[in-house]
Amino acid sequence: MADIEVRIVTLEPMRVASAYGFGAQPEEIAWRKLLAFAEAKGLDLGSARFFGFNNPDPSPGSPNYGYEQWMTVGPDVEGEGDITIKEIPGGLYAVTRLEGLSEIGERWKQLVLWAKTSQYRFANRQWLEELLSPPGNLSEAMVPEAMVFDLYLGVDA
Repeated sequence: MADIEVRIVTLEPMRVASAYGFGAQPEEIAWRKLLAFAEAKGLDLGSARFFGFNNPDPSPGSPNYGYEQWMTVGPDVEGEGDITIKEIPGGLYAVTRLEGLSEIGERWKQLVLWAKTSQYRFANRQWLEELLSPPGNLSEAMVPEAMVFDLYLGVDA
């Protein structure tokens, strides 16, 4: 298994708009909902951070799973329709960078192995995938090998 570069960061508490998708490609479903909400509200995509995670994870024998997508928002933004507003506590995370989506499963395995052999303990916090190449146009944003992510694994010292 290849060595990966891991950094330890403190993720500050954040307020997010949350969208949910379920199906064979739930990420796109969640993205479409969230981006439509952001456009309708006139939110600035350039200043927001975007996090997502499986919810629930894929299960054997089924192509369907869930994905929850978050976008950071200010205190004046209110949810609407399928979009809910959540207050997310911060915490300590082990983070590694991933360019292109084809190796995401393998990279998560490498990060977990790194954490098991490190001085850190697993924390009871949601694992997160932060999209660093945020969407201006959904069709451009969903090109798998053009995506850049930071993977966040909750840890405690």
